[in-house]
Amino acid sequence: MDLRVVGPGPSEPFLGARDLFETERRLRQPVTVEVVEDPDERTRVSHTDRGHRLTISQQAATSAMARELALHEFAHMHHHEQDHPSHTQSTKEAIFLALAGRTVEKRKLTHCYQIANHMKDIYADDLWLSVAPADKLVDFLESSLASALADHQSEPFAWGHTEAPDRSGTAARLTSTADPEITAVNAAFALGLVERHDLVDEHHRLYDLAHAAAADAPGIDLGRFKRRFRSLAADPDESEYRKTLVDATRAYAGGQGPAAD
Repeated sequence: MDLRVVGPGPSEPFLGARDLFETERRLRQPVTVEVVEDPDERTRVSHTDRGHRLTISQQAATSAMARELALHEFAHMHHHEQDHPSHTQSTKEAIFLALAGRTVEKRKLTHCYQIANHMKDIYADDLWLSVAPADKLVDFLESSLASALADHQSEPFAWGHTEAPDRSGTAARLTSTADPEITAVNAAFALGLVERHDLVDEHHRLYDLAHAAAADAPGIDLGRFKRRFRSLAADPDESEYRKTLVDATRAYAGGQGPAAD
């Protein structure tokens, strides 16, 4: 992997992540990591014909999760290069197909992009979890869910970057406030991910937190969403993935009016 780190640093987490990632996968295009001093800068990834760019705050780059975050983003880049349906399917298009003719709250429409991002993250984590321990990721999932439960006005849970509905072709963490319904879906994502890779046992605190989240959002079927994330097909074709995304969108947003087929 041709990797260049620019900005105030550090470079070590990204170089270490590159060495680990290359034990299993290769990136054809060069990667530029830009570390910026602004602590409010959200992790952003962009792709051009000349390569990939990861923009990240110095605060995130010096955090305990820096290497794992880099691995996660390298995995997204790999899926982009391989034209994996989860990374080529237009989220906006799938949401339109799912909700055409229906009236949906704006907050739920925004959350649909977060759900689509969770699905992308599942596929990214499928790659890097084979080359590095998952302990830090599990701790991150637990602490993020606990924080969301403690304060539903906190920033919504997001692992890595998220695709915002108004930033087609780029990625940034969503900034809308969390609420009980999306917190319950986030809990389902956490459980689906750890079960997909057998990362915890059934007595782990994540399960207690997830059930608490579900209790706060009776309209969300925690088990159903967990199974959606856990059972995503490893190698779907475009049609299969589009249907999966459309079904997940309808399951969450619903809406009033006839569904478009």
